[in-house]
Amino acid sequence: MPAAALKKRFESFLPLDWQSRPAPELARTGVSEVDVATGGLPRGCLTEIFGPASSGRTSLLVAILREAAARGEECALVDAEDAFDPVFAAEAGVRLERLLWVRCGHNAEHALKAADLLLQGGGFGVVAMDLGDSPGAGRISLASWFRLRRAVEHTPTILVTLARQSNAKTCASLMLECTRREAEWWGKPAGRLLGGIRVEIARRKPGWAGAIDVRFPVR
Repeated sequence: MPAAALKKRFESFLPLDWQSRPAPELARTGVSEVDVATGGLPRGCLTEIFGPASSGRTSLLVAILREAAARGEECALVDAEDAFDPVFAAEAGVRLERLLWVRCGHNAEHALKAADLLLQGGGFGVVAMDLGDSPGAGRISLASWFRLRRAVEHTPTILVTLARQSNAKTCASLMLECTRREAEWWGKPAGRLLGGIRVEIARRKPGWAGAIDVRFPVR
């Protein structure tokens, strides 16, 4: 068959599903600088937040949970390392009555299965999986990340994952890298208190955007 005829034949087909899929709805993170840089978190997609300890990744997650609860959405947090501090979250404005906290006893595989079940069950505006510094995070297969991405597709849920380094790779629609810049202290040297941290948050996907400077207060 001539090339021109073959091209015309394929052009007559309906567009593939991934080509015709509309742009996802975006929801605010609760951090204005991040919202300006990214447009917000995409619903029905996987957002990956990564960076070392004390890089602001947990503070960003708390802001996301606070903002979602303020919109009247139910949230779920899958906590692989049992590191979530509900007192700090409540002081930061998170409505704990709208948050389901799933503790996974330092088991990344259990966290993965719990997140999958929550997505399949539906009903949550945000499902967050915090892998923290779990050594098992890097052993999660790409096929497992793909399964999570497929589970959240065509739903209004925002799937957020946190870890020390990027693990979801191509399965993530939005990737944010957090880097700590400096700590802010109050008071005299003999009795100083930590007042906040300044971090850089860079969008690594889609495309690349230069890092933005964000300050997170310490309550």
